[in-house]
Amino acid sequence: MEENQYINRELSWLQFNARVLQEAADKTVPLIERLRFLGIFSNNLDEFFKVRYATIKRIDLAGKGGKNVLGGIKANQLLEEITEIVIEQQSQSLKILDSIQNKLKDHNIFIINEKQVAKSQQAFLKNFFLQKVSPALVTIILNDLEELPRLKDSAAYLAVKMIMKDPVSKRPNSNVLSNQAREKKYVLIEIPRSIERFVVLPKEGDRQYIILLDDLIRYHLHSIFNIFEYESVTAHMIKITRDAELDIDSDLSKSFIEKISASVKDRIEGEPVRFVYDMNIDQDTLQYLMSKMGIDATDSIIPGGRYHNRRDYMNFPSLGGEELQYKPYEPLPIPGLILQGSLFKEIAKKDFLLHTPYQSFSYTVKFLREAALDPAVKSIKITIYRLAKISHIASSLINAVKNGKKVTVQIELRARFDEVANINYAEQMQQEGVNLIFGVKGLKVHSKACVIERLENEKIKRYGFISTGNLNESTARVYSDLTLFTSNQSILKEVNKVFDFFEVNYKVSRYKHLLVSPHYTRSSLVKLIQAEIDNAKEGKPAGIRLKLNSLSDYSLIDKLYEASRAGVKMKLIVRGICCLVPGVQAMSENIKVISVVDKYLEHPRIYIFENGGNPKVYISSADWMTRNMDYRVEISCPIYDKSIQKELIETFEICWSDNVKARVISIKQDNAYRRNNKPPLRSQFALYDYYLQKLETEKEKV
Repeated sequence: MEENQYINRELSWLQFNARVLQEAADKTVPLIERLRFLGIFSNNLDEFFKVRYATIKRIDLAGKGGKNVLGGIKANQLLEEITEIVIEQQSQSLKILDSIQNKLKDHNIFIINEKQVAKSQQAFLKNFFLQKVSPALVTIILNDLEELPRLKDSAAYLAVKMIMKDPVSKRPNSNVLSNQAREKKYVLIEIPRSIERFVVLPKEGDRQYIILLDDLIRYHLHSIFNIFEYESVTAHMIKITRDAELDIDSDLSKSFIEKISASVKDRIEGEPVRFVYDMNIDQDTLQYLMSKMGIDATDSIIPGGRYHNRRDYMNFPSLGGEELQYKPYEPLPIPGLILQGSLFKEIAKKDFLLHTPYQSFSYTVKFLREAALDPAVKSIKITIYRLAKISHIASSLINAVKNGKKVTVQIELRARFDEVANINYAEQMQQEGVNLIFGVKGLKVHSKACVIERLENEKIKRYGFISTGNLNESTARVYSDLTLFTSNQSILKEVNKVFDFFEVNYKVSRYKHLLVSPHYTRSSLVKLIQAEIDNAKEGKPAGIRLKLNSLSDYSLIDKLYEASRAGVKMKLIVRGICCLVPGVQAMSENIKVISVVDKYLEHPRIYIFENGGNPKVYISSADWMTRNMDYRVEISCPIYDKSIQKELIETFEICWSDNVKARVISIKQDNAYRRNNKPPLRSQFALYDYYLQKLETEKEKV
């Protein structure tokens, strides 16, 4: 492995999260949205430690070094480098938070702590504490416990130290003990997750006050501990993050749902991988806790600010005027596809592309609801990866069963951190008579596809969709994704073959149209890249345009390097991890890479191959990562409709032209904003205008 040939995956991910932090720091972003980006940054970091840091730690503890799998760096060195970067990023995030809170004061929004409570606010806070908070508190006195209770993963705790009064000092002529010698009681208070973190107080004139739940508890420490005679009491926040890897039971007598349920419960027993504490905590309290918890040098120990679990800022209340938040955009209809009419009737004539959140996710729900009610529909097959908490998708499928349709659902119970929600829906659908499939041993099912069989003129005709995103109403409002609605019988016949594979795992079908992981995606992509190399050598039009969440598969990166050396020009838009090093002479000088981080999470995967002037265009559920190529079931779907091909190429170019929110990915890893002399173009806003214009053009035709 040559030096600088690849960027380490974990370090690249940290740079992606730094781009999220840039949004929190960006003064052009509305203030409350900046707070929410801080929440996203913190939430991302929590998941990173649960999964990636935990994996590297296991490699290190196994004594394997991990140099080959970690991009040329040893596991222990990588753990140290990650901790160093995270400490610096956390420090930046605290400064950003302070700056935002100060600026909110200009808009009469004040975030106060327990020392800033006014007399006029005391009665409200006391009542709120007694009615809502006090009954929900879990308070643990540690001194008399031989072992510390198992702390919940990523829950926030107040570590309380009480210095007790000296009973001897009450007698005449007694020597009063110093604070150091007096009895100390250590207590943990778990901050309830069932109560909103931000408590909005009644307005006072034009002023809006907010207190964090943590500080509301601090304000009432005396109420909590009034049975003790103490001299002083202090409370500082701590948080522990645990290894989130699922250990699946091999017991053959248990159902798959039972195994996953047990594994999720066992996750609370995972080994700690990160310990975050308030840097102002007393050293004796810190040492006491670390000793009790068994925290050692192989864990990431992060001194932080007064407040942890800043992911809660993702749900910061909507306060103040419109200038404090992004203007909401109404999702647009798809030109030529009317929600009030029959979608099947229109899809029978031509393919349609849905691009959320610019266009309405209601089309997906309507498609399934129509299938549930249509007497001609005989069966529905669908893959599910992540569902919304209240899912119209699930209710539509249950509705279909009640109307006598045969419904088959491949549900992925191992969708990281959504296991519990998926298990609940799986059990609910199973009880209603849905035929559930739980995937393929050793593979996650990450594809997003649906096939509906409808009886027309005594023959079965298929309708369906292939998507880049989850069938989730909540994320469809903030994730950009693509869904192709089609009645192309050749494509849908092959989607049906994927469902056959779920049922009979040893049977691997051949595909003429779809690229399907784990069997054919890698080899198909290599052939497509090779075709561009051959065309470039022959002087034919050659080029590759990719839009991905992540690019980390070394063998595919090597193939792109080979294409670059052959003169193939490449434009890559990679939101997150990018292990490819662009712009290096004699290796990747023909490859340019940008990342766009903005209001919406960029989630679609688009592959465009120039193909000698007759472009091949795909949408896909698969990133270019080893897991997507070899360890997941993924579907990449060719786009045959010329108007949709044109739309995807045009929207790609709009994203590529972004000079407001695009960052240049380079070997420097400095997240430099792309700036040029062209008029400012913010691609996500420009895409909404693009679809608005398409709609107006369609109206003019009518």
